[in-house]
Amino acid sequence: MAAPNREGEPVDDDQLILPSAGPEPLPLDTAVAAILGYALGRRPLYFRAPNAHTGRWVEIPAFGYERFDRRPGSPEPLGEPDILPAEGLHGRLDPDSWAATRAALDDVAPLAEAATDRAAGRPFAELPDDEFSVLAEPGTVGAGLRRIWERCSDTPAVSAQHVNAALHHRRPSLFPLLSRGTRRQLLPHVQEGDSGVEAVIRREVRANEAVLGLLQERAAELLDGDPPLTVLRLHDILLWLSGGLRLTHAVALGRRSAEWWTYREAHPGSRPV
Repeated sequence: MAAPNREGEPVDDDQLILPSAGPEPLPLDTAVAAILGYALGRRPLYFRAPNAHTGRWVEIPAFGYERFDRRPGSPEPLGEPDILPAEGLHGRLDPDSWAATRAALDDVAPLAEAATDRAAGRPFAELPDDEFSVLAEPGTVGAGLRRIWERCSDTPAVSAQHVNAALHHRRPSLFPLLSRGTRRQLLPHVQEGDSGVEAVIRREVRANEAVLGLLQERAAELLDGDPPLTVLRLHDILLWLSGGLRLTHAVALGRRSAEWWTYREAHPGSRPV
Protein backbone atom coordinates (compact mmCIF):
# COMPACT_ATOMS: atom_id res chain seq x y z
CA MET A 1 0.00 0.00 0.00
CA ALA A 2 1.31 3.40 -0.90
CA ALA A 3 2.21 5.78 1.91
CA PRO A 4 0.23 9.03 2.15
CA ASN A 5 1.86 12.33 1.36
CA ARG A 6 1.31 15.49 3.38
CA GLU A 7 -2.05 16.10 1.64
CA GLY A 8 -3.18 12.57 2.45
CA GLU A 9 -3.11 11.43 -1.18
CA PRO A 10 -1.39 8.17 -2.16
CA VAL A 11 2.22 8.24 -3.25
CA ASP A 12 3.84 5.74 -5.61
CA ASP A 13 5.57 2.80 -3.96
CA ASP A 14 8.82 3.83 -5.68
CA GLN A 15 9.16 6.94 -3.54
CA LEU A 16 10.55 7.46 -0.06
CA ILE A 17 8.62 9.57 2.43
CA LEU A 18 11.23 10.90 4.88
CA PRO A 19 9.88 13.94 6.76
CA SER A 20 13.18 14.38 8.60
CA ALA A 21 14.97 14.73 5.25
CA GLY A 22 12.51 17.17 3.69
CA PRO A 23 8.87 17.80 2.77
CA GLU A 24 8.94 16.24 -0.71
CA PRO A 25 8.94 12.53 -1.59
CA LEU A 26 12.31 11.18 -2.72
CA PRO A 27 12.04 9.03 -5.88
CA LEU A 28 13.77 5.66 -5.72
CA ASP A 29 15.96 6.51 -8.71
CA THR A 30 17.16 9.67 -7.00
CA ALA A 31 17.98 7.65 -3.90
CA VAL A 32 19.91 5.08 -5.97
CA ALA A 33 21.93 7.85 -7.64
CA ALA A 34 22.61 9.47 -4.26
CA ILE A 35 23.86 6.22 -2.73
CA LEU A 36 26.10 5.59 -5.74
CA GLY A 37 27.46 9.11 -5.48
CA TYR A 38 28.11 8.70 -1.77
CA ALA A 39 29.86 5.36 -2.28
CA LEU A 40 31.78 5.99 -5.50
CA GLY A 41 32.05 9.76 -5.93
CA ARG A 42 35.47 11.42 -6.03
CA ARG A 43 36.65 14.99 -5.56
CA PRO A 44 39.88 16.69 -6.67
CA LEU A 45 42.63 17.51 -4.17
CA TYR A 46 45.90 19.26 -4.91
CA PHE A 47 48.57 17.26 -3.09
CA ARG A 48 52.16 18.28 -2.45
CA ALA A 49 54.49 16.26 -0.25
CA PRO A 50 56.47 18.27 2.34
CA ASN A 51 59.75 17.45 0.58
CA ALA A 52 58.50 18.25 -2.94
CA HIS A 53 58.68 21.55 -4.82
CA THR A 54 55.58 20.92 -6.86
CA GLY A 55 52.35 19.04 -6.36
CA ARG A 56 49.76 17.33 -8.47
CA TRP A 57 46.02 16.89 -8.61
CA VAL A 58 44.65 13.62 -7.25
CA GLU A 59 41.13 12.32 -6.75
CA ILE A 60 40.02 11.22 -3.30
CA PRO A 61 36.67 9.88 -2.03
CA ALA A 62 34.13 12.66 -1.76
CA PHE A 63 32.37 11.06 1.21
CA GLY A 64 33.07 8.61 4.02
CA TYR A 65 32.02 5.32 2.41
CA GLU A 66 35.50 3.88 1.80
CA ARG A 67 36.82 4.99 5.19
CA PHE A 68 33.82 3.71 7.15
CA ASP A 69 31.43 1.35 5.37
CA ARG A 70 34.09 -0.63 3.52
CA ARG A 71 36.33 -0.95 6.55
CA PRO A 72 36.01 -4.43 8.10
CA GLY A 73 34.87 -4.73 11.69
CA SER A 74 37.19 -5.75 14.49
CA PRO A 75 36.88 -9.11 16.29
CA GLU A 76 38.35 -7.51 19.42
CA PRO A 77 36.20 -6.17 22.27
CA LEU A 78 34.76 -2.70 21.76
CA GLY A 79 37.60 -0.22 22.13
CA GLU A 80 40.58 1.23 20.32
CA PRO A 81 40.09 -0.56 16.95
CA ASP A 82 36.63 1.02 16.69
CA ILE A 83 37.86 4.60 16.86
CA LEU A 84 39.59 4.52 13.47
CA PRO A 85 36.46 3.88 11.36
CA ALA A 86 34.60 6.47 13.45
CA GLU A 87 37.35 8.98 12.64
CA GLY A 88 37.09 7.98 8.99
CA LEU A 89 33.48 9.12 9.05
CA HIS A 90 33.54 12.12 11.39
CA GLY A 91 37.16 13.29 11.25
CA ARG A 92 40.27 12.93 13.38
CA LEU A 93 40.11 13.50 17.12
CA ASP A 94 42.71 15.54 18.96
CA PRO A 95 44.73 13.60 21.58
CA ASP A 96 42.55 14.65 24.54
CA SER A 97 39.31 13.83 22.72
CA TRP A 98 40.76 10.54 21.50
CA ALA A 99 41.63 9.45 25.03
CA ALA A 100 38.25 10.56 26.41
CA THR A 101 36.35 8.85 23.60
CA ARG A 102 38.36 5.68 24.08
CA ALA A 103 37.44 5.66 27.78
CA ALA A 104 33.80 6.35 26.88
CA LEU A 105 33.66 3.18 24.79
CA ASP A 106 34.49 1.19 27.93
CA ASP A 107 31.91 3.18 29.86
CA VAL A 108 29.02 2.58 27.45
CA ALA A 109 29.89 -1.01 26.55
CA PRO A 110 27.53 -2.45 29.23
CA LEU A 111 24.69 -0.26 27.95
CA ALA A 112 25.37 -1.36 24.37
CA GLU A 113 25.45 -5.01 25.39
CA ALA A 114 22.22 -4.62 27.34
CA ALA A 115 20.51 -3.12 24.28
CA THR A 116 21.87 -5.93 22.12
CA ASP A 117 20.61 -8.57 24.55
CA ARG A 118 17.23 -6.87 24.72
CA ALA A 119 16.95 -6.89 20.92
CA ALA A 120 17.61 -10.64 20.95
CA GLY A 121 18.89 -10.74 17.38
CA ARG A 122 16.10 -8.62 15.93
CA PRO A 123 17.07 -5.74 13.66
CA PHE A 124 16.15 -2.21 14.68
CA ALA A 125 13.04 -1.89 12.51
CA GLU A 126 11.56 -5.17 13.77
CA LEU A 127 11.58 -4.16 17.43
CA PRO A 128 8.11 -3.56 18.94
CA ASP A 129 6.74 -0.08 19.57
CA ASP A 130 7.28 -0.33 23.32
CA GLU A 131 11.04 -0.43 22.82
CA PHE A 132 10.89 3.24 21.81
CA SER A 133 8.25 4.46 24.26
CA VAL A 134 9.01 6.15 27.57
CA LEU A 135 5.95 4.38 29.01
CA ALA A 136 7.75 1.02 28.79
CA GLU A 137 11.00 2.20 30.38
CA PRO A 138 13.35 1.36 31.97
CA GLY A 139 15.30 -1.35 30.21
CA THR A 140 14.13 -0.75 26.64
CA VAL A 141 16.41 -0.49 23.63
CA GLY A 142 15.35 3.12 23.08
CA ALA A 143 16.18 4.04 26.67
CA GLY A 144 19.59 2.42 26.32
CA LEU A 145 20.38 4.29 23.11
CA ARG A 146 19.33 7.58 24.68
CA ARG A 147 21.47 6.96 27.78
CA ILE A 148 24.52 6.20 25.64
CA TRP A 149 24.22 9.50 23.76
CA GLU A 150 23.47 11.51 26.90
CA ARG A 151 26.33 9.99 28.86
CA CYS A 152 28.79 10.75 26.09
CA SER A 153 27.42 14.25 25.53
CA ASP A 154 27.69 15.04 29.25
CA THR A 155 31.30 13.85 29.54
CA PRO A 156 33.95 16.49 28.77
CA ALA A 157 36.05 15.95 25.62
CA VAL A 158 34.03 12.90 24.52
CA SER A 159 32.69 12.93 20.95
CA ALA A 160 29.25 11.35 21.18
CA GLN A 161 29.00 11.00 17.41
CA HIS A 162 32.30 9.08 17.27
CA VAL A 163 31.07 6.69 19.97
CA ASN A 164 27.80 6.28 18.08
CA ALA A 165 29.66 5.59 14.82
CA ALA A 166 31.77 2.95 16.56
CA LEU A 167 28.64 1.19 17.85
CA HIS A 168 26.94 1.35 14.44
CA HIS A 169 30.03 -0.06 12.75
CA ARG A 170 29.89 -2.97 15.19
CA ARG A 171 26.17 -3.70 14.81
CA PRO A 172 24.86 -1.82 11.77
CA SER A 173 21.43 -3.48 11.88
CA LEU A 174 20.71 -2.40 15.46
CA PHE A 175 22.45 0.88 16.30
CA PRO A 176 21.29 3.87 14.24
CA LEU A 177 24.03 6.17 12.99
CA LEU A 178 23.66 9.71 14.28
CA SER A 179 25.65 12.92 14.10
CA ARG A 180 25.03 16.30 15.66
CA GLY A 181 23.55 17.50 12.37
CA THR A 182 21.19 14.58 11.78
CA ARG A 183 20.00 14.72 15.39
CA ARG A 184 18.97 18.33 14.80
CA GLN A 185 17.04 17.22 11.72
CA LEU A 186 15.25 14.50 13.69
CA LEU A 187 14.45 16.39 16.90
CA PRO A 188 11.48 18.42 15.53
CA HIS A 189 9.78 15.13 14.58
CA VAL A 190 9.94 13.58 18.07
CA GLN A 191 6.43 12.91 19.36
CA GLU A 192 5.06 12.80 22.89
CA GLY A 193 6.02 9.51 24.49
CA ASP A 194 9.02 8.86 22.23
CA SER A 195 12.14 7.63 23.97
CA GLY A 196 14.27 9.80 21.69
CA VAL A 197 15.16 10.58 18.10
CA GLU A 198 15.62 6.87 17.47
CA ALA A 199 11.83 6.53 17.55
CA VAL A 200 11.63 8.93 14.60
CA ILE A 201 14.12 6.84 12.65
CA ARG A 202 12.16 3.69 13.38
CA ARG A 203 8.88 5.24 12.21
CA GLU A 204 10.43 6.37 8.94
CA VAL A 205 12.17 3.06 8.33
CA ARG A 206 8.98 1.13 9.05
CA ALA A 207 6.84 3.41 6.88
CA ASN A 208 9.28 3.02 3.98
CA GLU A 209 10.09 -0.64 4.54
CA ALA A 210 9.30 -1.79 1.00
CA VAL A 211 11.13 1.02 -0.79
CA LEU A 212 14.14 0.89 1.53
CA GLY A 213 14.29 -2.86 0.99
CA LEU A 214 14.31 -2.30 -2.76
CA LEU A 215 16.98 0.38 -2.41
CA GLN A 216 19.04 -2.03 -0.34
CA GLU A 217 18.79 -4.65 -3.08
CA ARG A 218 19.78 -2.16 -5.78
CA ALA A 219 22.75 -0.93 -3.76
CA ALA A 220 23.94 -4.48 -3.08
CA GLU A 221 23.76 -5.30 -6.80
CA LEU A 222 25.63 -2.19 -7.90
CA LEU A 223 28.23 -2.20 -5.12
CA ASP A 224 28.89 -5.91 -5.54
CA GLY A 225 31.64 -7.21 -3.28
CA ASP A 226 31.32 -4.47 -0.68
CA PRO A 227 29.71 -5.04 2.73
CA PRO A 228 25.95 -4.58 2.22
CA LEU A 229 24.45 -1.35 3.50
CA THR A 230 21.70 -1.86 6.07
CA VAL A 231 18.42 0.02 5.83
CA LEU A 232 19.53 2.01 8.89
CA ARG A 233 22.66 3.15 7.08
CA LEU A 234 20.73 3.95 3.91
CA HIS A 235 18.33 6.08 5.94
CA ASP A 236 21.25 7.85 7.61
CA ILE A 237 23.02 8.58 4.31
CA LEU A 238 19.89 10.06 2.74
CA LEU A 239 19.14 12.09 5.87
CA TRP A 240 22.70 13.44 6.09
CA LEU A 241 22.89 14.25 2.39
CA SER A 242 19.56 16.08 2.61
CA GLY A 243 20.83 18.29 5.41
CA GLY A 244 22.49 20.69 2.96
CA LEU A 245 23.48 20.87 -0.69
CA ARG A 246 25.16 17.48 -0.46
CA LEU A 247 22.21 15.54 -1.91
CA THR A 248 22.34 17.37 -5.24
CA HIS A 249 26.10 16.83 -5.42
CA ALA A 250 25.87 13.14 -4.53
CA VAL A 251 23.13 12.53 -7.12
CA ALA A 252 25.23 14.25 -9.79
CA LEU A 253 28.28 12.14 -8.89
CA GLY A 254 26.20 8.98 -8.90
CA ARG A 255 24.80 9.70 -12.35
CA ARG A 256 28.34 9.98 -13.73
CA SER A 257 29.28 6.48 -12.59
CA ALA A 258 29.34 3.39 -14.77
CA GLU A 259 27.19 1.68 -12.15
CA TRP A 260 24.42 4.19 -12.77
CA TRP A 261 24.20 3.22 -16.42
CA THR A 262 24.25 -0.44 -15.42
CA TYR A 263 21.26 0.31 -13.21
CA ARG A 264 19.43 2.19 -15.97
CA GLU A 265 19.97 -0.65 -18.43
CA ALA A 266 18.74 -3.21 -15.89
CA HIS A 267 15.69 -1.11 -15.01
CA PRO A 268 14.68 0.72 -18.18
CA GLY A 269 11.22 1.48 -16.86
CA SER A 270 12.49 3.36 -13.84
CA ARG A 271 11.63 6.99 -13.37
CA PRO A 272 14.24 9.49 -14.61
CA VAL A 273 16.00 11.47 -11.93
